[in-house]
Amino acid sequence: MNAPTIWIIAPAAIAILLTLISNKRVLSFIGGIVAVLLALTAQFTPMEEAFRLGTFSIRIESSLNILGRQLLIKPEEGPLLALIYGATALWFFGAEASKSTLRLVPLGLLITTLMVASLAVEPFLYAALFIEMAVLLSIPLVTSIYKPPGKGIIRFLIYQTLAMPFILLSGWLLAGVEASPGNLTLAGQSAAILGLGFAFLLAIFPLYSWIPMLLEESPPFAVGFLLWIIPTITLVFGAGFIDRYSWLRSSPELTIALQYSGLLMLVTGGLWAAFQNHIGRIMAYGSIAETGFALLALSLDPRLGIPILFLLFPARALGLAVWSLSLTILKERSKSMRFSDVRGMLRTAPFAGAGMILASLSTSGLPLLAGFPARLALWDGLARVSPVAALWMGVGLIGLFTASFRMLAVLSMAEEYTGWEVGENWLQGIMLGLGVTGLFILGLFPQTVQYFLVNLPSMFEHLGR
Repeated sequence: MNAPTIWIIAPAAIAILLTLISNKRVLSFIGGIVAVLLALTAQFTPMEEAFRLGTFSIRIESSLNILGRQLLIKPEEGPLLALIYGATALWFFGAEASKSTLRLVPLGLLITTLMVASLAVEPFLYAALFIEMAVLLSIPLVTSIYKPPGKGIIRFLIYQTLAMPFILLSGWLLAGVEASPGNLTLAGQSAAILGLGFAFLLAIFPLYSWIPMLLEESPPFAVGFLLWIIPTITLVFGAGFIDRYSWLRSSPELTIALQYSGLLMLVTGGLWAAFQNHIGRIMAYGSIAETGFALLALSLDPRLGIPILFLLFPARALGLAVWSLSLTILKERSKSMRFSDVRGMLRTAPFAGAGMILASLSTSGLPLLAGFPARLALWDGLARVSPVAALWMGVGLIGLFTASFRMLAVLSMAEEYTGWEVGENWLQGIMLGLGVTGLFILGLFPQTVQYFLVNLPSMFEHLGR
């Protein structure tokens, strides 16, 4: 028995089998249970240690060799796998409520396994190929068989695909830099190409135009899943990239680039969100700002920045899940997602309206909500390094707050509605209620998450130690 078989090959096989199930409710339930079991086994099953189940003795090996390539899952990566599959379970359980089960569950599980494989494969540059396969499988999630793909889908596919050759080329050049550390020209070229590759993958300014387009054209729940899984794994992959090369770890230019990129993403995302009149586009710019927070965390001293990076992930997952489900429900009940068409809908769909506002406020870093602890720690760490950068972070947060309160005002304006009506079905109400409860739990008791994430930095040989 080995770890890659349990957390990559087996769930990939299950994902293929799930395509044979046509009952949406059963499919959502099975997919959610599978993801939960994968998360629990990753968190609590020891690797590289013999343990007994009755009369049987089992030892889970960390590696698996396939066709001359190695898949390696280290014991310290267990909490990360638990986080990834646990977050994936959120979307699977909510899939029935969003009416996107048939595609989301099997394709979502397969995409998740491919992204996990991108972190496990050795040589690690093959990760780019796994990420590209995950991107290609994402297209059916966000397209409709009844109409041609929109501009957002096309840009998403082009930008994500363009990232692959740049990352592969940078890996080849970085190997040359390791062999000739004094070659500054080669080092500069490799760093520039690497940065361009990750700029495409993470949709760094000005390459993020596809995100608001995608949320206008495609099912919000499926887009929310992609905005969680792809950037999260890419950020961990990028941190691993930095961890491998000593000259990258010690490069002040990289620190500056990460800080400037993070601030640009946060400030533009926050300010753009503040002036939108489309609730889908506000969610898009909120997710862009989330990536900015993560880049800022990577720009800090690794002893502080890496723990903050991992602390950002659970809040992002839960916030996007609640936000995208709420947006899906409101989209079903209105002509469009523009302010003029959703005015007063807090009275006709109170669970969806409240979920959207609270998820947006969590992204803004409102105290008591899930996003606050990580943003407070990030702002404190950034202020110690650069008060000016901390000030600009505050500008981005103000923009996000403004967008949240504008949504609250629009959704509350009920000129034509005199009473309250619960338009959500019982399943939608339960899922949104649980999601909102989770936002408050993560905000009030962040130590519940920190307990499981505390050892995650040790998965990096240098950055986390």
